[in-house]
Amino acid sequence: MDFAPSPLPATEPPRDCPRCPRLVALRERLRAEQPGWWNAPVPALGDAAAWLGVVGLAPGKHGANRTGRAFTGDGAGTLLFETMARHGLATLNETSATTEGEAAGGTTGEARGGAGATPVGAIILNAVRCVPPENKPTPEEVRHCRGFLSAQVAALPHARVFVALGQVAHQSIVKALGGKLPKARFAHLAEHRMPDGRIVIDSYHCSRYNQNTGRLTPAMLDAVFARAVALRDRG
Repeated sequence: MDFAPSPLPATEPPRDCPRCPRLVALRERLRAEQPGWWNAPVPALGDAAAWLGVVGLAPGKHGANRTGRAFTGDGAGTLLFETMARHGLATLNETSATTEGEAAGGTTGEARGGAGATPVGAIILNAVRCVPPENKPTPEEVRHCRGFLSAQVAALPHARVFVALGQVAHQSIVKALGGKLPKARFAHLAEHRMPDGRIVIDSYHCSRYNQNTGRLTPAMLDAVFARAVALRDRG
């Protein structure tokens, strides 16, 4: 499996980052069980000159933690990258998606999510870089990882708009941009102007759970990225 290099290598946590003992323990267990997986902090994916930043929660166990590519390998990535592609923000490669899914031993439909997709003019970041148990990082783990997010935001001078996928991502990117949470409350399609003029647009997370329950529909996510593109075009 080919792991994607970071577009911002100087800002990434070390492969054996020791900051969160609970996440380290899970990482070590998965390395023993699945030595062919990435099993390390997942790097940013996309364009170092991006105008748009997309901030997710944390790697999925069988998704980014396995593939080493943000939002790659599960249903969340399928919806995210297909939506971005409709707005010219990603290119899709279905052939490599199928090949990677089969090679990983999972079902093609699950593993193809995002595989081979490349953000265009956009970069994908995560609030937490290591897979958490049950996909639920603790507030302390989010705080420990925020320094890496802040460093990446600082390394993206052209990124003026950020899409936050879920409340945890919203809280982390608002803090990384110097905003105040009481003044920036999370709500789907809500917009928040940060002190330096950058804008955060909120979305419910594109997780399989949110898709299956109807909390987030393809049309709802499409509206978020349509708004981001409109803000870019308005300058």
